Amino acid sequence: MSVYGKPSSADPYARPATAAGAARSILGAVAGHLFALSIAVVGGVLGVVGAVIGELRAGGLILLPILGAPIVEEMLKPVGVYILLARWPRLLRGRLHTALLAAVSGLVFGLIEALAYVHVYVSDPPDWFVTYRFTIPIAFHTMASFIVGLGITQGLLAWAKGESPFPKASRNLYIVAIGLHAVFNTVAVGLALSGVFDV
Repeated sequence: MSVYGKPSSADPYARPATAAGAARSILGAVAGHLFALSIAVVGGVLGVVGAVIGELRAGGLILLPILGAPIVEEMLKPVGVYILLARWPRLLRGRLHTALLAAVSGLVFGLIEALAYVHVYVSDPPDWFVTYRFTIPIAFHTMASFIVGLGITQGLLAWAKGESPFPKASRNLYIVAIGLHAVFNTVAVGLALSGVFDV
């Protein structure tokens, strides 16, 4: 079955004919959802690794947090969802489900980033900074990844295979997420440079 398609007779989510089939179907559905969730979580971790490598290669330029980081991070955070789309598309049960899995990746990414800020980047951070790092940026990463996830469809996979042009809806959603991320980072950098975020 393709992403967002109708259940086929071979689909484990299709209605079974017997009670034993129903039990297997329920177990299969639960296992499928847990597997998809775990791949989304792993994808969030891989997104952090990829973003760090990409941002280090950029050399720490002043425009990196404003332009580079949003592009790199929004492209890489949902890597687990890309893997699901390519290898196990039947586990993506619709556009909303796909976007929610991408949001999980963004949540994991944001949590790891927050841990890095409060334990590595800033020595002895004040309480307000810890509270800030574990609230607004995490919520923002989750929201931006959800937006990107709305554009992760079979059309994106067809583009990756060279079978069709990049889907306009996917492109537009990436641009929205990157733009919002860039604005967020611009405000944060501005507040830091002006001394409002003095840590």
